Amino acid sequence: MTEPQYDVVAIGNAIVDILSPTTDAFLAENGMTKGAMALVFSPEEADALYAKMGPGQEVSGGSAANTIAGMAALGSRCAFIGQVAEDQLGEVFAHDIQAAGIRFDVAARTGAPTTGRCLIFVTPDGQRTMNTFLGASHYLPAGALDRSLIEGAQYLYLEGYLWDPEEPRAAMRAAIDIARAAGRKVAFTLSAEFVIDRHRDAFIELIDAGLIDVLFANEAEIMSLTQTGDTEAAIDAVRDKVPLVVVTLAERGACAITGADRVSVAAEPVDAVVDTTGAGDLFAAGFLHGQAQGQSLKASLTLGAICAAEVIGHFGARPLADLKALTAGV
Repeated sequence: MTEPQYDVVAIGNAIVDILSPTTDAFLAENGMTKGAMALVFSPEEADALYAKMGPGQEVSGGSAANTIAGMAALGSRCAFIGQVAEDQLGEVFAHDIQAAGIRFDVAARTGAPTTGRCLIFVTPDGQRTMNTFLGASHYLPAGALDRSLIEGAQYLYLEGYLWDPEEPRAAMRAAIDIARAAGRKVAFTLSAEFVIDRHRDAFIELIDAGLIDVLFANEAEIMSLTQTGDTEAAIDAVRDKVPLVVVTLAERGACAITGADRVSVAAEPVDAVVDTTGAGDLFAAGFLHGQAQGQSLKASLTLGAICAAEVIGHFGARPLADLKALTAGV
């Protein structure tokens, strides 16, 4: 096996987040479930909701893209595969990810729909309520895959959010086959309960087939996947099928399970929770960076906890502080 050129290549939604502070009353008035993520299925609906937003802040997002932005900030060599449209938001996304030192060269798609956007309403307690129009990201074709890029990455990282549409789902399945044939590792994040509800059988099929090397989930997600009411029972249901299971436990920290071994860390202290957008994404960034650099499970979990704590202290799902400096002692 040749030495990897990249630490990780990620495939995910290419989205620009638009964040705006709001109130619980606004959420109730507009039928939103606080803290949840809902899909917006038409550009007209997205435009109507956008018109109701207060002053907003545009930040490139997308779960897997956020993760590799964090990894790049830590010093990992990263590449991203995702679909934008030939429009202003597509230019914003491409500029942001390339400026972070991440390889991104998928050609922009012409015509409708527009680049994906996520309208995020943040309440004073830091909870984010997301309304996502996936737009062009739903049209990522298998033809956009660069085989040599995937073969040359230590990890292939996939987000569950992109499993919904047929075209990118086929692209991700093809990417898994390429990575496995090249002897590379596949990391997968379950993303959200509603995604699991729609694709539980497919995700379990991937796990049972031994195609996933690293599985990321929070407590609710892993219980939803295994249809159990207990976190420990859920972990036990997958620990013998996935070489490395990583579960975030909110304010109780996180744990990593490999076979009979289990390592845990506490959550990092934060002065104030401003916006929880991207907490799981940046945790995965820290953990996967640690693993790519050959660090222990304990050190990797600690890196993840530090990165998650940084991102929830400000608006947006991309790091603002110097992550290398924050994690220098790990």
